[in-house]
Amino acid sequence: MNDKLSDLWSNLFDFDKTQHLLGYDFVQQALIAAAILGLLAGAVGPLIISRQMSFAVHGTSELSLTGAAAALLAGISVGVGAIAGSVVAAILFGLLGTKARERDSVIGVVMSFGLGLSVLLIWLYPGRTGTAFSLLIGQIVSVGNSGLTLLLVCAVIVLAVLVFVYRPLLFASTDPEVALARGVPVRALSIVFAVLVGITAALGVQIVGALLVLSLLITPAAAAARVTASPLHATILTILFAEVAAVGGILLSLAPGAPVSTFVTTISFTIYLVCRVIGSRRRNQAGRRVGVTA
Repeated sequence: MNDKLSDLWSNLFDFDKTQHLLGYDFVQQALIAAAILGLLAGAVGPLIISRQMSFAVHGTSELSLTGAAAALLAGISVGVGAIAGSVVAAILFGLLGTKARERDSVIGVVMSFGLGLSVLLIWLYPGRTGTAFSLLIGQIVSVGNSGLTLLLVCAVIVLAVLVFVYRPLLFASTDPEVALARGVPVRALSIVFAVLVGITAALGVQIVGALLVLSLLITPAAAAARVTASPLHATILTILFAEVAAVGGILLSLAPGAPVSTFVTTISFTIYLVCRVIGSRRRNQAGRRVGVTA
């Protein structure tokens, strides 16, 4: 274990090795995929935070694991299976969790069933254990041309739908009761957004795996929320933070050959801590100014 840790540290800043690996097609594809996913995560992240859907994202990612494991067992595209599982989960959460007080319990019930089914499907898979394990921790270097095409198509669809529903969705997220009174289809928007989140979570499984997808969909947005209250500024910062975490995580993992998810989560968490400190200092300064004025 100590030898591995020593190798990790000694190779972490081996820029010559990193530059050499950047010449490979699969690495370039991985970086493009990470950049696309960072854009998606940054676009939906602030709305996830404002709608308090962090647990739903976790549940959706677990169901994407179920779909991916089923696809792996059936010999079809894992990306398609993950998206199918996430969309089914999102629809179930939207239909069954109509009341706020029962939403978390519904997510927990569906998630636990899906996770148990995932364990069975992975156990039944006759291939390499590492292939199945990559669904949990991610395997971005195996994206390939077909996976990159799927990611790009899904990203265009998600962003197009999000642009179309953004204003009423933001209104419904900020004040759902007033939005409902003004005729905004709050429930329909909730289901649509849940599906968009599900697709994004499924795509995130390729980079950080089902267990750690929150590091891209939640952490950058939570960090941005600590330093700004503006929806526009929060979205811009979230995209920036998610891009740094996703692309930076891949770049740092190349030379040591360590799991990408380790670096993605570490970068995301570091950004969150920095933003938390900045936000606290701003609030303290604002409080002192108010005290002096009073």
